[in-house]
Amino acid sequence: MLELNFDEVIDRRAVPALKHHRLVLGDDGMDLFPAGVADMDFRVAPCIAEALAKRMAHGVFGYETVPDGLMPNLVAWLKTRHGWDVDPDHILRAPNVLNSLAMAANLFTSPGDGIIVQPPVFFDFADIIIENGRRIVENPLILRDSRYVMDFEGLERVSSDPNTRMIFLCNPHNPIGRVWSREELSRLGDICRRHKVLVFSDEIHGDITFSGHRYTPFSTVSKADAQNSITCLSPAKSFNIAACCAAFTIVPEDSHRKAFKAENSRLTVNKNNAFASVAMEAAYAEGGPWLNAALEYISGNLDIVRTRLDSIPKVSLIEPEGTFLLWLDFRELGLCPDGLTAFLRQEAGWAITRGIAFGAQGAGFGRLNIACPRGKLSQAMYNLERAVAGRDKHVT
Repeated sequence: MLELNFDEVIDRRAVPALKHHRLVLGDDGMDLFPAGVADMDFRVAPCIAEALAKRMAHGVFGYETVPDGLMPNLVAWLKTRHGWDVDPDHILRAPNVLNSLAMAANLFTSPGDGIIVQPPVFFDFADIIIENGRRIVENPLILRDSRYVMDFEGLERVSSDPNTRMIFLCNPHNPIGRVWSREELSRLGDICRRHKVLVFSDEIHGDITFSGHRYTPFSTVSKADAQNSITCLSPAKSFNIAACCAAFTIVPEDSHRKAFKAENSRLTVNKNNAFASVAMEAAYAEGGPWLNAALEYISGNLDIVRTRLDSIPKVSLIEPEGTFLLWLDFRELGLCPDGLTAFLRQEAGWAITRGIAFGAQGAGFGRLNIACPRGKLSQAMYNLERAVAGRDKHVT
């Protein structure tokens, strides 16, 4: 029987963990609750740790090819877990998801072309577009009755510009936690096909969904959508192996795939990291029980947040459908973005991701990572409750 202890508090400062580093926390924030960077505070699955230890014991780390079992295990995972039949010939290796985003932008758009994003959305999308000389085209999500939905009329409008050539889709969506339905994805796909807008779907959070919600890979919506899409995924989030992991780009359309292969070769990003390969192979082959247990634990953490927020006025939860990232609404506190950040840091001891980082639409919100030991999260929620109560008393 698999014995796991997600309550274990591990000192991540023993290694240069980004979420605990002054690059993220600042020199004055090293003692804050670090819940901004999107990784887990849990030990990896035993099967991954054992596979890495075995590989380390071999002692030789010269050039290697992709292990024979990696791609079959990935294909089997996608089929079994998500009902997605993927042709192994359509799968390309990539250093990370962001690398594939940048490559796609350069391959299939021209300088000055528009790339659609749906804010509030993962902030690196904007950085990639700007740094590669493309133009951000916003199709903001609509917050309706405490739930975000796509603005399809707006998408139709911005897609009709012939200089808008691509959309960066986030599926499931970071930071709002939506798991887009097949119907929503189908409607988006129809609009994009009609206006010749290529869909790049970042699906790194696809394995992480809550009860009652099912991740739909965009490429499975229809054959036509598959041909007009590029999907990137990785076990980095699902199995907490971001520091020793790579990604996979799934490119069904022949000419797109040929271009991607040529660009991989031109940029020499087609080398293999032995430890990434070993970690991913073990994750997809044997990591399912660990992931199921982690999702159950994270769901319990979500219950903790829901319960505590019932007694914290002026702070509400945008109910998540997936990811281990929660989108909290602090707008009733009446604070500007800098004021909210200062309040959370100084009064609650929180270091979460500023909502404004995900676009102007995120002002007044914050992204909270709940993939952490329950004791730490419970203490953090108590500190927030005390901070809000103290502020209300002071304001009154």
